[in-house]
Amino acid sequence: MLETDDWAALDVARDHAIRYLKDLDARPVDARSGPAEIVAAAPPALPNGGEAAEAVVRELVDLFDPGLVASAGGRFYGWVTGGTYPAGIAADWLTSAWDQLSGPGPASPAANAADVIVGRWLVELLGLPDGAMTGLVTGTQMANFTALAAGRNAQLAKVGWDVERRGLAGAPPVRVVAGRERHVTIDTALRYLGLGTDSVVPVDCDGQGRIVPAAFGDAIAAAAGGPLLVCLAAGNVNTGSFDPFAELIPVARAAGAWTHIDGAFGLWAAASPTTRHLTTGVDLADSWALDAHKWLNAPYDNAAVIVRDPDALLAAMSTNADYLTPNETTVDPLAKVPEMSRRARGFAFYAVLRHLGRAGVADLVDRTGAMARLFADRLGALPGVRIVNDVVINQVLVEFADADPAAVAAAVRASGEAFVTPSKWAGRPVLRISVSGWRTDAGDVDRTVGAIEGALRSR
Repeated sequence: MLETDDWAALDVARDHAIRYLKDLDARPVDARSGPAEIVAAAPPALPNGGEAAEAVVRELVDLFDPGLVASAGGRFYGWVTGGTYPAGIAADWLTSAWDQLSGPGPASPAANAADVIVGRWLVELLGLPDGAMTGLVTGTQMANFTALAAGRNAQLAKVGWDVERRGLAGAPPVRVVAGRERHVTIDTALRYLGLGTDSVVPVDCDGQGRIVPAAFGDAIAAAAGGPLLVCLAAGNVNTGSFDPFAELIPVARAAGAWTHIDGAFGLWAAASPTTRHLTTGVDLADSWALDAHKWLNAPYDNAAVIVRDPDALLAAMSTNADYLTPNETTVDPLAKVPEMSRRARGFAFYAVLRHLGRAGVADLVDRTGAMARLFADRLGALPGVRIVNDVVINQVLVEFADADPAAVAAAVRASGEAFVTPSKWAGRPVLRISVSGWRTDAGDVDRTVGAIEGALRSR
């Protein structure tokens, strides 16, 4: 039975959330406690008796606050993680309060409609083909999986094989042409799909991670003759580079391939007149994947898969049962994505897009890109420091003459000033800075550069 003070839990959560967000700039960016310490502080076993909701929320704050990373702030540069806009947070709170089932369309006409509206806005904003179908998923991992499932279905159907009915045993082999610098989620998706990583024909890339057109032509020629998928990238996860879509996709089309674009964060460049040239030709593809919780700064988890041919997506993803009644006017969410039921993430997606508008999305892309270039200018001027990549969007790779990037990253994180991560590029260790949060400004860049300088001096 609901106690009268249980509603007070919502007030406690709201008050704490507002304090947390307002204090982000003053918090250490990295967590103050590790998971083992938090686990040790929790009750060792689930107590027999329950606890009032308000007390539970206060306990939640006390227990887990030390393990929070201030990824929503202006000095978090790890893993292309955005910090949610207040409009997105508010919509996410409402999503939990409304508690809508997003799956069978009649279960929530509101959730169904949000998916449709967001999909329409995305296709228009990014310059993708009219009529393309959008599904909302957890992240680009599932977006890549869903898109490649549609592609696998369509390519096998072309040679008379119904993979949804017959499975893969005995099916014609599906080959996959992809760059050597592809994101790991492509390989994971291929494993999920039963194609395996041995299906990949790898293509050489240039020093920025872009597929080399001549090598691509050779790979297509080697793989042609059967069902063929092509995976290209809008925004290399290290350098931020873009494959030359206008050169590559016509070659793939001539071979009858299905072309998929992994655009986790880089596809948002199509929304800005300043960076749109990087995505020239992207509209020629058959499917696209992108995150909202990265560069758009929507709440986790939030992403989209977009497929040119709705029939291919529906053939791969649709499900039905006697107890389910399909919506008569729109396609149900469960017909477009792997989950039969899921969080109604379309509300938060809608809220952030509506809050920003076309101009606001473009400004977010431009502003964070400008901060990335400022990072490159400031760090590149330091002795013994070299910027490895061409800073075309929001990614910066830094190499040190006399310091280990992993040690520098650890020292910066330990200082509490910023969160940066090590990586490798061309086999060499580098420091990787991803400027994705809407809060990041020149002052944050100054503080972070100062922390990096301090780490270099103290090594």
